[in-house]
Order: sequence, then structure tokens, then C-alpha cells
Amino acid sequence: MVTSRPQHIGIVAVSAEGAALCYRTVCVEGARRLGGYRHPEVTVHTAPLQDYIERMEQGDWRSVAAIMLDGAHKLAKVGARFLICPDNTAHQALPDVERESPLPWLHIADAVAEEASVRGFRRLGLTGTAWLVDSDVYPQRLAARGLEVVRPSDAERAEVHRIIMDELVHGVFHPESAAYLQRVIEGLQARGCDAVVLGCTELPLIIDDGNSRLPTLDSTRLLARAALRRAIG
Repeated sequence: MVTSRPQHIGIVAVSAEGAALCYRTVCVEGARRLGGYRHPEVTVHTAPLQDYIERMEQGDWRSVAAIMLDGAHKLAKVGARFLICPDNTAHQALPDVERESPLPWLHIADAVAEEASVRGFRRLGLTGTAWLVDSDVYPQRLAARGLEVVRPSDAERAEVHRIIMDELVHGVFHPESAAYLQRVIEGLQARGCDAVVLGCTELPLIIDDGNSRLPTLDSTRLLARAALRRAIG
């Protein structure tokens, strides 16, 4: 059992569903590691999702960064020692955030890259919002570890984006949407991928190793576990 007090984790949330899964993972798995009912202190700040979506739709990542920085300063004031953001898309703004942040951040793609390397994967399919899949957030971080990224087709990106934004972020989970994602993953497998990145923090709510043809890299839980290691370490 670890006896020293873990570091206080600050969560800059974007969508409620992804943030809730990340928060729950920190608390539940933290207690398993620390024993009893112990887990690191956690504080979550959530700006209205609409504020983020309006800026993402405009491609205004500087303004996304400003919202994240507002949350960062509030979390610093209540004692957080470092920060995480359980939202892959928002990581496009993280370079701007980090330049002015009062606290250090863990990067969600680094957590995924580390897990992929440990498990020996080399060619990863990438799923997530169209904003995320079209970006360099994952290719840059994965390439640094010698990992290759394969993106779904434009039509597949658009439909997965719709499923995420119209359904998952609202807590709506349709079996036919899970089936569509399964077909996208099967296509990535046919293109030589040996694992798939669930690069939206809501995707693990309907896709996991139990219904995917490829091993899944659950970005939500991997970020939470990286935060636990940092907090406890």
C-alpha cells in the first residue's frame, strides 16, 4: 500500500461522457492501487460544451485554448498539481495552452503511444471526430515512437463524427452505430492495422476488445491510468 499522499489531479473536461469515464477510472482504479477507499484528490472543471463546439466548428483553436486555460487557472487555484484533458479533439489546442499554462499537462496521445509500444503494435487505425482524425495530433506523437497511423475513408470519418457528436456526447448509444464502427475497424484491419486507437473519449462506451476485430487502445482509460501513475509515483 502506498502511504504518501498522491498528487491532486486536475481534469479540464470538454464533454461530460468522456470526462465522467476518465474521472471514474481514476477513482476506481486508484482505490485498487492504493487500497481501501483511497484514490488521488480529483477536481474537474467543465465549461459549457457549446462554447467548445462553436470554436471547433470554426477551426479557432486559439479560442479553444483560451477556454482550456481558464479551466487550468481555476484548477491551479484549488490545488491541482498537474492537468489532463479527456478529449482528444481539444488536444489540437494544447500547444497554445502549454505555453501559458500554470501547471504541466499529460498528453492523451502520449499515453496511447506508450501503451501501443509496450504491446508491440506498429500500425494503428485511428478513429475519432473528423477534426481529430484530420489533424496531426496522433501522427506526430506516434511517429516519434516509430508507429504508423492509418485513417478511415472520408465517408467513414464523416459518419463516425456524426455518431460521436449527435449521439455519444449526449449519452445516446445505438446498436447500429456500434455495428458501423465495427465495420470501420474491420476495414482498418484489412488495410494492415494491428490495433485501433479509440481517439474519442466516448468511443469506449460502445467499442472495446469484446466487440472489435482489432485490439483497442482506449484513450480515455489510458489517460486516466497515466494520471494515476503521475499522481502516485
